Formats: sequence, C-alpha cells, structure tokens
Amino acid sequence: MELYITAFSIGLLGSFHCIGMCGPIAFALPSKSNAIFHRVISGITYNIGRITTYILLGVLFGALGQGISTASTQQAISILLGVIFILSVLIPKSLLNKINPTKNIGYFINSIKATLGRLFNSSSIPNLLLIGLLNGLLPCGLVYAAIGGAIATGDVVKGTSFMLFFGLGTLPMMFTAVILSNFITVNFRNKIKKIIPVFIVLLGCLFILRGLNLNIPYLSPKINIERPFIQDCL
Repeated sequence: MELYITAFSIGLLGSFHCIGMCGPIAFALPSKSNAIFHRVISGITYNIGRITTYILLGVLFGALGQGISTASTQQAISILLGVIFILSVLIPKSLLNKINPTKNIGYFINSIKATLGRLFNSSSIPNLLLIGLLNGLLPCGLVYAAIGGAIATGDVVKGTSFMLFFGLGTLPMMFTAVILSNFITVNFRNKIKKIIPVFIVLLGCLFILRGLNLNIPYLSPKINIERPFIQDCL
C-alpha cells in the first residue's frame, strides 16, 4: 500500500508541474459550451483518456521492471532517477537542450502534436478521449518519474497500479484546470511555472529516499531483499 501512496503523492505534488507544462491543453479543451455541465463532461472524458495511457505505460514498463526485479537494481533505479531530477534543475537549460532525450523521436512527437491540433476542432466524446490518450504520450518529466517508479516495482501488476495511482494523483488539479480554464490567467500559470523546479527537486529527493531503503514508512519503506516490495502486500 505504501507504494501506491507514493505514486499518488508524486501525481498530486507534481500536478503543479502539469498545470505549468500540460495545462494549456486542458485550458483549451474543446467543449460544446462554457456551461459547467459540458465542461465537466469534457474534463472527465479527457482525464479518462490521459489516465488510460498512463495505465498502458504501466503495463509496458512494469513488464520491463519484472525482468530486472532484484531489490538492489530497484534501489539503484530509484536513486538514479532522483539524482537525474535534481540535476535537471541545477544544470543550465542551454546544456539540457543539447542533451534533450526526446530529440531523436521528434517526428513521433510532432505527429502527436499535429493530430492533437486537428482533434481540437471537435468537442465530441471520442475526440476528447483521444486528446487525453495522446496527451499522455507527450514528453513530460513527471511522467518519466512515474515510469521509473513503475519499473522499480519489478512487477507488471504493481507497475500498472503504480501508474494508475499516479494518474489519480494528478486528477484533482487537471480536472480543476478544465473546469476553471476561463478563470486561470496567463499570469497565474507563469507563477506556477516558477515553482515547478521546487517540486522537481522534492520528487528527486523522494526517489532517492525510497532507494536508500531507510525503513521510513511511506518515504523510504524497507525492501525485503529476498522478495522486493513484499511489504506492499501486508
């Protein structure tokens, strides 16, 4: 259970990052009207699509983690991810742009963006669902962190559940963004962007703590060396 609380917390805390980076999609989500009912339907459908993509990623990367499911490897992955997140804040952006890990899949990303642009022409339920599904595939440091957590579970079911709870953690903020899109100003979004680095560092520290295996409930639960993450079943 501690594993899933961690996943939910990553999503909840990191959802400020979502507002700053992915928020524009939620703010501009097509709706039949500005009536609260239609915006609620749009928000629910969009977020179902987004979380569904996270679940599918959990299946994929949970399976990958199952192939490397030793406790020591999981600890190393967790610590490495934490270090990478902290360094991503400390290293100058000019240097980060030169080592952009997504630059080699630019065609795929551009295809997703082009498809999203076309989908915004309609507020139909299938379109809203597809927008959410595709949004989950766009480059996002927060999702990368969750994927790392899914790999570290070393299990398909746990990896899938990890991504589900991560998605649920992002839900309150992202759903609110759709509902209140007409009231959230550009100035407010810019202020949120300024505090994103703080949350990235906090996430990095959280991953490092988990990897250190310090037997601290929720923050760094003890990993059973013989049966990794067995504590989650207790």
